[in-house]
Amino acid sequence: MNNEELEKALIALVEKKNQLASIDYNDAKYDDLEEAIHDEEDDLLEKYGDFLEDILADVHDELCPDDDVLLPTAYLANKYVKQEEGDTVTYQAAEGGVIVDVDEYPNHLTRLVLVPSPTRLMLQVGRQKEEEVWRLS
Repeated sequence: MNNEELEKALIALVEKKNQLASIDYNDAKYDDLEEAIHDEEDDLLEKYGDFLEDILADVHDELCPDDDVLLPTAYLANKYVKQEEGDTVTYQAAEGGVIVDVDEYPNHLTRLVLVPSPTRLMLQVGRQKEEEVWRLS
């Protein structure tokens, strides 16, 4: 598996999701952009789905064993915040991901979110806390 290609595929998908989040549903481009996102999600699953599902299964076993593992694309946020510092670009999930029940955080809304640059899984605890639970190496 090519880590760099996975990273590029995730970034392209995240950029399109951000474009979709920035336009109104009535915009003429909305349907075409939504279709392009579905096509890229299908491509991502075809190329990297098994790898990502194995990672998600391991993370679920450790953090939230009572929750089912979903398709890797379900763990993508609907919108990301892009941060640029010099030549370095990072992303942070703004909204979305998969809600999970984590025993360590009872009575908190927790989500697992797949984030690129670097490719990683983040556990969001409410809106105040976020921790990395896996990183592509």
